[in-house]
Amino acid sequence: MSALPVPHEVTAWERETPDTVTLTLEPVGDPLPAFAPGQFAMLHAFPRGEVPISLSQTSPSGHGLVHTVRAVGPVSRALTESRPGRHVGVRGPFGIGWDLPAARGHDVLVIAGGLGLAPLRPLLLRALGEPQAYGQISLLVGARTPDDLLYTGQRRTWSEAARVAVTVDRPGPGWRGEVGVVTALLDRTPYRPDRTTAFVCGPEVMMRATARELVHRGIPAPRVRLSLERNMRCGTGHCGHCQLGPLLLCRDGPVVGWDRAESLLAVREL
Repeated sequence: MSALPVPHEVTAWERETPDTVTLTLEPVGDPLPAFAPGQFAMLHAFPRGEVPISLSQTSPSGHGLVHTVRAVGPVSRALTESRPGRHVGVRGPFGIGWDLPAARGHDVLVIAGGLGLAPLRPLLLRALGEPQAYGQISLLVGARTPDDLLYTGQRRTWSEAARVAVTVDRPGPGWRGEVGVVTALLDRTPYRPDRTTAFVCGPEVMMRATARELVHRGIPAPRVRLSLERNMRCGTGHCGHCQLGPLLLCRDGPVVGWDRAESLLAVREL
């Protein structure tokens, strides 16, 4: 883990949605330690500052990182405008990942809302790379509109090895898919509740509703895993900005089981 930003060169830039891009970053010098799916980096846009961004894939070289970034503030906007040849600082890896090995022998439910698909993508790719270790692998994706959907081309490839279902809140012209909340897709998704591990990431309201529905359908709360977000700054649990009740999410998360998260997410002030 690096305490100082390590220079990385932007080697690829891909537009995902009107405000979201995917950056491929290769280390200029020695690579950082390997990131696990679900962990995050602090990405530094010189001289704007840094923001926490979860890993969305390992680069083709095996030494670099891929991050999907939405422009929501000055730092993230500067990152989305970093074209190939520019340098970005990277600190990490930070946090607790998805713990996919604990799901071996289980059906795997990957449920994403909007940009939440980005932190889930490395988990999905790893599961698809070892299908004999798991039962049914399913990906359920929800987004506000068709234009907000990520990785459209890749989803077609994933559907060859996993069950993939997509829904949107507001359909646009020509949309022929599902319309509604992502939990509605569960009725048509095969899984064994007593032998299923679910991985959920998206807006907080979506994660609360999804986790409650999964537990209601019989999946044990510890096997419903969420990636939580708070204002992370130091990445090491020292500054306290990412505190959620007794948890410091950059250290104790961002991935947390619903058995720990349920009571915390029920308190509005937290």
